[in-house]
Amino acid sequence: MRRVTVPIPDRSYEVVVGSGAVGELADLLPERARRVAVVTQPGIPAQFTDVVAHVPGLEVEVFEIGVGEAAKSLATIETLMSSFARMGLTRNDVVVGVGGGMVTDVAGFAAASWHRGIPVVHVSTSLLGMVDAAIGGKTGVNLPEGKNLVGAFWQPSGVVCDLDALATLPAREMRCGLGEMAKYHFLTGDDLLAMELDERIARCVEIKAEVVAADEREGGRRALLNYGHTLAHALEIATDHELAHGEAVAIGLIFAAELGLELGRIDEARVAEHRHVVAGEYDLMMRPPDGLDVDSLVSLMHRDKKALDGLTFVLDGSNGVEVVQGVDEAPVRSALSRFLA
Repeated sequence: MRRVTVPIPDRSYEVVVGSGAVGELADLLPERARRVAVVTQPGIPAQFTDVVAHVPGLEVEVFEIGVGEAAKSLATIETLMSSFARMGLTRNDVVVGVGGGMVTDVAGFAAASWHRGIPVVHVSTSLLGMVDAAIGGKTGVNLPEGKNLVGAFWQPSGVVCDLDALATLPAREMRCGLGEMAKYHFLTGDDLLAMELDERIARCVEIKAEVVAADEREGGRRALLNYGHTLAHALEIATDHELAHGEAVAIGLIFAAELGLELGRIDEARVAEHRHVVAGEYDLMMRPPDGLDVDSLVSLMHRDKKALDGLTFVLDGSNGVEVVQGVDEAPVRSALSRFLA
């Protein structure tokens, strides 16, 4: 069992990674908790949602939310709030999110909102959640106008990454996680491909923990974790979420490399390295589906949360990956036109 500490001042917490890690859940719950509100979805294996088996003696209620990005909404949060009220959940109690990235985003936001903040612990059952969504305290829901536009920074009290859950995932869900994992190849010089999957997951958690500890509220360095995400979020909205998040991130990584080349930040060899990792090693999509247009994607990218002054991208360069504000539209349109061709 691997344990990684996310070292937030005064609020550090552990991420437990390994087969059977859900058995460690009781150690991560706040000692004062008497009630547990489990937020999950239909289809999550019972060995992970049966929290009673791991925390005997506590009052546990399970609340299922809908499946798909349409359920990642303020309406879902309102329903959960009403359920928490009926349950009598207090600030001494805890929310446990059991599922993939969507569940932990929603459960985290619900915990951050109820009584202006109660503890939350995540049991991540997807690869995407393990290496990204469940860690770092970013929570939220979507609006029709954009993805994750409403939310809060709310750090969990602990995270469980039970690798046994990966055996239950459909192939597409695994690919989604690999899309997020691919970005970590470009944030450090680590040879992630030389690691076994469990070691690679733990290393991705370590990388994210280091970044989050340095910039909890995404005022600077943490935005690096959004490498590939500016186009990715636009693609998700433009395709009405037919492209899943990790699939869109994989495509976004390739576009970020192409834009970096267009701006003279990197050379063809570095673009080829992106293609090798995304397509060669992880067998992921490298280009978006047909039927998308430059104008709509540029408009959607202007709504990105990182955009403070014009278009903002996380881009590779001679100094490594960094946030670049105020990118001119002309090279973006040029690179995008070639990318969509």
